[in-house]
Amino acid sequence: MHFLIELLVEHPLLLLFLVSTIGYYVGEIRFRGTGLGIAAVLFVGLAFGALDPRLTLPAELISLGLVLFVYSVGLASGPGFFASFSRSGLRDNLMVAAVLIIAAILIVVEATLLNLKSTVAAGVFTGALTNTPALAQVLSYVSHSPLLALNSGAGTEPVVGYSVAYPMGVIGPILIILLMQRVWRINYKQDAEAVRDMFPVEQEIYNVTARVTNPAFIGKPLSELSKNRRWRVIFGRVRHSNHHGDHIELAIPETILQPGDLISVIGTPEDVDPVVRELGERATEQLDLDRSAYDFRRVFVSNPDLVGRKLADLDLPHRFGAIVTRVRRGDIELLAFDDLVLELGDRVRFVAPRGQVRPLSEYFGDSYKKLSEINFGALGLGVTLGLLIGMIPITLPGGIEFKLGEAGGPLIVALILSALRRTGPVVWSVPYSANLTLRQLGLTILLAGIGIRSGYTFLATLSQEGGLTILLAGAVISLVTPLLVLWIGYRWFKLPFGVLTGIVSAVHTQPAVQATALTQARNDLPNHGYALAFPMATIAKILLAQILVAFLPYLR
Repeated sequence: MHFLIELLVEHPLLLLFLVSTIGYYVGEIRFRGTGLGIAAVLFVGLAFGALDPRLTLPAELISLGLVLFVYSVGLASGPGFFASFSRSGLRDNLMVAAVLIIAAILIVVEATLLNLKSTVAAGVFTGALTNTPALAQVLSYVSHSPLLALNSGAGTEPVVGYSVAYPMGVIGPILIILLMQRVWRINYKQDAEAVRDMFPVEQEIYNVTARVTNPAFIGKPLSELSKNRRWRVIFGRVRHSNHHGDHIELAIPETILQPGDLISVIGTPEDVDPVVRELGERATEQLDLDRSAYDFRRVFVSNPDLVGRKLADLDLPHRFGAIVTRVRRGDIELLAFDDLVLELGDRVRFVAPRGQVRPLSEYFGDSYKKLSEINFGALGLGVTLGLLIGMIPITLPGGIEFKLGEAGGPLIVALILSALRRTGPVVWSVPYSANLTLRQLGLTILLAGIGIRSGYTFLATLSQEGGLTILLAGAVISLVTPLLVLWIGYRWFKLPFGVLTGIVSAVHTQPAVQATALTQARNDLPNHGYALAFPMATIAKILLAQILVAFLPYLR
């Protein structure tokens, strides 16, 4: 054991990868479908750090992990975050902020009644809400504050509160979600149906060929019919029949329907079937299977010139004689309406003349290799701007000064840049797969670093601080916070329960809670709630955690 400790003391990178590896496999262990996930890296780091006070990682390495994590999350969340404000997003984010302020007030009450140090109380706040960036910013704040003059161990005390409160931060919201869905008898399928106009949800999409027999639709362009009838479908191919024979063409907005035409209708069953009945009847032929004149292909959007552009702006029917029928983004299949904005990594399904399939594929890019690459020029510039913003001091009444720091600054800048998508030739967004890799790498480094650096102090001071007291204090926060979100959101704001479970996951910044929410909902609504609330929740917790340290008394 002595040899191993000396080896790890001399080689911090070896220590980092050893902790990360063990933490990964511990996190994969499931008990009744629930596990710690990536958070297990923190606890393995604490175990290693407790072996010897010399075991540590360079502070700059931990900061790198923090910046990579929050910046990649901001890039992924920006478009959905700002788009939500056109609906009820402002109200919902104010709810998130209000609930977190209530949680902070509860911590103040608990700290007063239980005589908790300000550093430990702030750690309980971040642990009960399982927010590592907030903890990292608290540690940074304490390291530059006069508290270190009072107690040299103050710099690691927040981790004591964080680590003890963390388990209930995972279990608490899961229990509340499972309890309240039973109390309110939630039907997740009805939830999704009620809001599918607002949130794209994974649904069955199929292609049906209709025969036009309704005289009310004869001689009218498809664009007029779709607008007046409010059809939520995409039209693919149309076959005209006359005395010269059959002729197949693409169904573009200017297409005029004639008696006996066959037309392919694409969408969900609940949208397609009524349209088919209005047009006439369902045909036995399947136009989408006829590839004699037109072919279809699904390709990646890897051309940066197309990022941030609407499908209508590409003018594909006139430039290539082609149309896009569907777009797959991540794991969600979207219908290709004209106002859909393209992102790097989208997979578009188009129908085009056989001779235009290759030119159109090249136009979209269709390079999986390119989607695995990262534009480090744009990434570096964005992170630089974020770090500079994070350095700006913010003064509160009473002369208390704090900063957004390495967590808040990059997050805010990433949100703004990802909503812009591009500035001239600079594309700010990162491909989906590359973003996930950056996020996972950053969070792993961050969790390992915090755990290793704080493990020895955690073990030495846990018994002195009263572990059971801290556990109970954190449990109150971990149970009350999700209950407030669900109660206010469902009873007052009438939000879908599936969206609210995603908001709860974001408030707790907890992948395990999100996994539970997705398992229960069996649709993508929790992901939309998560994207809507995550930025506000993260920024609020970063600020509130520092305010707790600044204003609460430090008890020796």
